[in-house]
Amino acid sequence: MSAPVIAIDAMGGDFGPHCIVPACLQSLAEFPSLHLVLVGQSSLLEELVSAEPSVDRSRLRILHAADVIGMAERPSQALRAKADSSMRVALQLVRDGEAQACVSAGNTGALMALSRYVLKTLPGIDRPAMVTAIPTEAGHTHLLDLGANVDCSAEHLYQFAVMGMVAAEALGIERPRIALLNIGTEDVKGNQQVKLAASLLQQAPGLNYVGFVEGDGLYRGEADVVVCDGFVGNILLKASEGLAGMIAGRIQRLFSSSLLARLAGVVAMPLLRGLQAELSPARHNGASFLGLQGIVVKSHGSAGVEAFRSAIRLAHREIREDLPQRLHGRLEHLLL
Repeated sequence: MSAPVIAIDAMGGDFGPHCIVPACLQSLAEFPSLHLVLVGQSSLLEELVSAEPSVDRSRLRILHAADVIGMAERPSQALRAKADSSMRVALQLVRDGEAQACVSAGNTGALMALSRYVLKTLPGIDRPAMVTAIPTEAGHTHLLDLGANVDCSAEHLYQFAVMGMVAAEALGIERPRIALLNIGTEDVKGNQQVKLAASLLQQAPGLNYVGFVEGDGLYRGEADVVVCDGFVGNILLKASEGLAGMIAGRIQRLFSSSLLARLAGVVAMPLLRGLQAELSPARHNGASFLGLQGIVVKSHGSAGVEAFRSAIRLAHREIREDLPQRLHGRLEHLLL
C-alpha cells in the first residue's frame, strides 16, 4: 500500500491553523509514513510550519486556498460562493486521488453539503451518515446518525444500519449487534419510521439485528451499532458530553470542599485521572461521514491539539482499512 495522504482543512474550527498545524506536525511524528497536505492561507500556514524547523517537509505540503467558510455560514452559500475555500479544495484532493482522506473541524453542514457535491455517495446510498464510537461499560458502541440527517425515512435508517455494521466490522467486531434507538424495547413502542425500520432489519439476511435499545442500554453496551435519526443522535451526543463535563466538575469540587475530602482526593486521584483519560472527549474526537466515495472525518469545532490529532488518527485508520471500498463491496449484497 502506498503512503497514506490526508488533506487537512487547516482553516476550519474555532481555533483554526494555530491549533490544527501543531496537531498535524505531531501526527507526522506519530506516523512515520503519513503525508499531509495543509490547505488554507499559505502565508499563515508557512509561518506556523516554519516555526518548527525539525518537521519533515518531504511529507508536508501547503496548498493555498483563498476562501474560508465561517462556522455559521449557510451550506448553500458555501456551495455557491466559496469555490476556493480550504474545505472544498481539501475535498477535491480526495476526489482527484491526490489524498485518501479529508479532515476538517469546520462548519458541519457545509462539510456535508460539499462532501456530497464533490465526492458523491456510494451506489445505493441516499444520504451519508455521521458516525462515531462512544464509550460504554462494555467498550464502545458505534452511534449514527449524529446530525447530518434530521428527518429520516425507514429506508434511510436501514442504510445507516448497514453502513454502521461494516464500519464496526472494519474495527474487528465479528457480527456486530445492530439496534435501533427507541423510547422502549417493546415492539409497540416508537414512531412509524422506527417501527418500519425494525421490520426491514428483521427481514434482512446477514444482519445481526437485536431489536430496540433505550438510552441507558446504549451505555451498557447492549449493541455494537445503534441507529437513530440525526435529530435524536445529535441531542444524545451533546447531552452526553454535557453530562460528562458536569460530573467531572462536581467531583473536582467535592474533592476540594474540605481537608478530609482533599486527602481522599489524593488517594483517589490516580484512578480518577485514568478514568478521565479513558472517557476524555479529546480521545474520542472525530466523526466519519459514511456512504461517500472517499473518507471524510469531521473534528469537533472546539477541538484542541490532542483532539484534532484523534481525528487524524481516525482518518489514518480508515485509509488503512480502505473503508469506502469495504463498504462498496458489501452494500450490493445488503441494501434493499
